[in-house]
Amino acid sequence: MNQSMQPIQITEAAMQQVKALLDGRGKPSAGIRIGVRTKGCSGLSYTIEFADERNEFDEIMEQDGVTVMIDPKATMFIIGTEMDYVEEKLQAGFVFRNPNEKGRCGCGESFHV
Repeated sequence: MNQSMQPIQITEAAMQQVKALLDGRGKPSAGIRIGVRTKGCSGLSYTIEFADERNEFDEIMEQDGVTVMIDPKATMFIIGTEMDYVEEKLQAGFVFRNPNEKGRCGCGESFHV
């Protein structure tokens, strides 16, 4: 799949962190699954989890040898999003930059489109 046509763009820093997490998991994985869930004061929160198998309706992306599955319920909320990994003095973690967000809660835990 052409990278510009993928529902989510994953930066090199994020992919390196994903690979490190998969390598350190201690058991084989089918890849990672990105989704959204209802959470927080703005409504939705991004999720990333190890995937033991592909689900029938997952959208599948391959990048740098890693299989990335997009939960079908999340696709419409994350189209055009960039997933990055940021390390700062006091915190480190995955960051999602979604051009479709209409708002985000004050603590940054949830968003709405």
